[in-house]
Amino acid sequence: MNLKIHRLVVLTCMVAHPFYAREALADNSTLVYCSEGSPESLNPQQMLSGTARNATTTTIYDRLVDFAPGTTRVVPALAESWTVSDDRKTYEFTLRRGVKFHTTSFFKPTRDFNADDAVFSFNRQLDANHPFHRVGGGLYQYFQGMGMDKLIASVSRVDDYKLRIVLTRPEAPFLANMAMPFMSILSAEYGAQVLAAKTPANLDIQPIGTGPYAFKSYLKDSTIRYTANAQYWNGKPKIDNLVFSITPDASVRLQKLKKGECQIAVSPTPADLPAIKQNKQLVLAEADGLNIGYLAMNVEKPPFDNVLVRRAVAHALNKQAYIDAIYLGNAKAAINPYPSTMWSYTEEVRKYPYDPAQAKALLAQAGYDKGFSTTLWTLPVSRPYNPNGRKMGEMMQADLAKVGIKVELATYDWATYLAKVKRGEHQMVQLGWSGDNGDPDNFLYTLFSCDSVTRGSNNSRYCKEPFNGLISKARATYDTAERTQLYGKALATFSEDVPVIPIAHSKVYRALSSRVTGYEMNPFDLDYFSTLTLKDR
Repeated sequence: MNLKIHRLVVLTCMVAHPFYAREALADNSTLVYCSEGSPESLNPQQMLSGTARNATTTTIYDRLVDFAPGTTRVVPALAESWTVSDDRKTYEFTLRRGVKFHTTSFFKPTRDFNADDAVFSFNRQLDANHPFHRVGGGLYQYFQGMGMDKLIASVSRVDDYKLRIVLTRPEAPFLANMAMPFMSILSAEYGAQVLAAKTPANLDIQPIGTGPYAFKSYLKDSTIRYTANAQYWNGKPKIDNLVFSITPDASVRLQKLKKGECQIAVSPTPADLPAIKQNKQLVLAEADGLNIGYLAMNVEKPPFDNVLVRRAVAHALNKQAYIDAIYLGNAKAAINPYPSTMWSYTEEVRKYPYDPAQAKALLAQAGYDKGFSTTLWTLPVSRPYNPNGRKMGEMMQADLAKVGIKVELATYDWATYLAKVKRGEHQMVQLGWSGDNGDPDNFLYTLFSCDSVTRGSNNSRYCKEPFNGLISKARATYDTAERTQLYGKALATFSEDVPVIPIAHSKVYRALSSRVTGYEMNPFDLDYFSTLTLKDR
């Protein structure tokens, strides 16, 4: 995220009312959602974290296609239908008519959504000459990190309600990628308005979309407010007001939930799960997570440029101890960068069981028989894939000390943490990933391709053949059996190189007030609000 724009968000949107708790207690027209952190952006084109996805993707914006609730199946959204050419390189989308953009205090649309808005939104990321391309720094980490700028040859308007996208090559996960947050639709008319007013940053700071909730205000590290879109094409939301209460501490989130100050709390700590289950006023929703928590080593920095050192670190970490102490058993030890529930998973890879003696031997072989000193950044927010970054960091610190690696722990606020990792300032860093589209490409290419080193989410900065060639070939292949073989080879290569140490695949949880009805867990760890209702007290 561009830090300049982040500061602009803080300065221009500090207008939220502090008494959201009183409002939430008053009636059934307001739902308060206790989130775990501040979004790094209010534009899904410019963000990566699950925190920001929940604050934008299921509230403000829509996409041409979406995923059916609770599944990874692609379904129509702003596009009613689409066709694909025989060579699989040309997609034509027939767009939905009568879709309204939000009417707010800062924007009143004069027309409905049409193809111009899709062209505007996609070309902002694709075209370096687009008037908004460099607003916010010109970095579109998902779009660029997934190679979409190399994949899409052109985006064009056929007529008001038909859009054509031409690709440079076939791409098996393309349609699923179109349902991801970074392909959300912005308003071209609003873009023209803020450009004419010489306030282009407002496009991202005071966002306009077609989604079920319209943005109202944002007070950084405190609250985000939304109001229901009465003209939403898929039906007006049943709750009039939505408030994100930004609450990094999981225990505080739970206390707010118990007091009725919020009705949904993300990522309760494993230690609190039994108490939530026993509380008749609360409901615990759970699902197997499509996620991975990992420790990344910056392969561009010594000593982690040495594969023997990386293997030594892998053998030094007692993953099962972390799962027992931090996840309280609500996770599985990981050997691959995505879970076994995803197709193409294989266990035919190099494994790194806990073995301090082997770790010491590998360090000696690498020339570090006396060990070395390094810094490990611990996750500053509670995420399903890592509920307690500090505690895990302390356990990792102790494990690594046993083999002669002296570790200093550090952390930063979430936005700063992500920005510094993006710049490659770290040595070792805790991070993780929740899948966005149900395709292995979303883990392997997004997190570990050469494209994603400087422009995406490749936090280990790993770029190596044959791994990169295997995952590139797999995404250009439509045959699932062939893709499975390619991903199997890629996983085997990855495990030999071990740029990150997969730690755990966790279950995901939401704690809810028993007043909430209509809630459904989502495989991408997103929360949908438009169909929820609140029962009387």
